[in-house]
Amino acid sequence: MAESRVASRYVKSLLGLAQEKQVLDQVHNDMQLFTSVYTQNRSFALMLRSPIIRHDKKNDILHKIFKGNVHALTMAFFDIITRKNREPLLPAIAREFHNAYNKNKGIGTATVTTPFPIDDSLRKEIEGIVRKISSTQQIELIEKIDADMIGGFVLTVGDRQVDASLKNKLKALKTKFSQNPYVKGF
Repeated sequence: MAESRVASRYVKSLLGLAQEKQVLDQVHNDMQLFTSVYTQNRSFALMLRSPIIRHDKKNDILHKIFKGNVHALTMAFFDIITRKNREPLLPAIAREFHNAYNKNKGIGTATVTTPFPIDDSLRKEIEGIVRKISSTQQIELIEKIDADMIGGFVLTVGDRQVDASLKNKLKALKTKFSQNPYVKGF
């Protein structure tokens, strides 16, 4: 909880400055790049969280990885974060920045979980449903695959969830049958 509060304060400042300098889309892409590097490279993630590695060394590593690939504002932001010894917060800051960017641009986020990859026609149909539910025109659809699901889908939009999975329907039937009001009379 405290991590997200601190991250949101940094995000608010970075978002405001990026808007002021009219480089919001570039900084958003930089944060997405950081997130992909962080999630795909375990040693990079461990380095950022390590209390043993000095902060100036972490800053040097960030510069070697990202300099020339990200905007100068993003590099300056990384410098500030490392100077304040807040490197472990960078993944949370990147996540919060993505959410703030979507909110700023009016992009709705939805998660659909299915037992198989969805095709383009089904994706468009789900996006249409999400547009009706959330009343936003742009949708970022996050697709998850759950092999434990038998069929159907689970759609999450904001704090609403539509569970149209076969697993959920079977569970509801089981509950209904377990509450059978009929008693054997003989």
